[in-house]
Amino acid sequence: MARITRQCGRVKSPQAPRISSSLSDAEDRILEDDAILKRMRFQQTVFAGLTVEAAEAEGCEFSNVRFTGAELRQSQFSDSTFDTCDWSQLVAGDVSLIRCEVNGSRLTGSSWKSGTFRDVRVSNCVATPAVFRHMKIYATVFEDCRFAGADFQFTEMHNVRFVNCDLSGAQFGNVKVGSMRMENCTLLDVGGAAALKGTTVAGPGSMELALSLAREAGIAFE
Repeated sequence: MARITRQCGRVKSPQAPRISSSLSDAEDRILEDDAILKRMRFQQTVFAGLTVEAAEAEGCEFSNVRFTGAELRQSQFSDSTFDTCDWSQLVAGDVSLIRCEVNGSRLTGSSWKSGTFRDVRVSNCVATPAVFRHMKIYATVFEDCRFAGADFQFTEMHNVRFVNCDLSGAQFGNVKVGSMRMENCTLLDVGGAAALKGTTVAGPGSMELALSLAREAGIAFE
């Protein structure tokens, strides 16, 4: 195990979504400006290409839902799950996920800026690449995900854990780390490695990250 700081705070697990056992089928309900969606089940719904502002979804299930190319602004999803959804090319500005789970979904080409992830679990997802700039990511776990080339620059990360993730070529310049763990991740050619002070690295990725640190310090190996 390697650390790039002497001390690392305890990484907390995210709280699970609080979802009612009885949900209403969404039927013709759509995501639109100022919409408030509560305790609904969306299955194979298409939100592709929509432009939505100030929407809220609470206690909902999204299964096989397409958000492809949609633009969301100043919106929030809380106590909700997203299973096998397509977020590719999504543009999300000031969008928050609170106590949410995202599983088996595509985030390729999506852009998340100036929003918040709090108590979120992201599993088995593909985001190669995706942008998470100027985000606030708290008490969040990314596991078994592909983040090659992802951009996390200028993001605040507290109680964040990456487990079995491919972070090859990911950019972490100017991140602010409270406490973070990277376990058994691929960390080849990571950018902004020096900004990861406060991170604990376990597994073979520790050597890969060390090489990135050396490269940024101008050290060459022959």
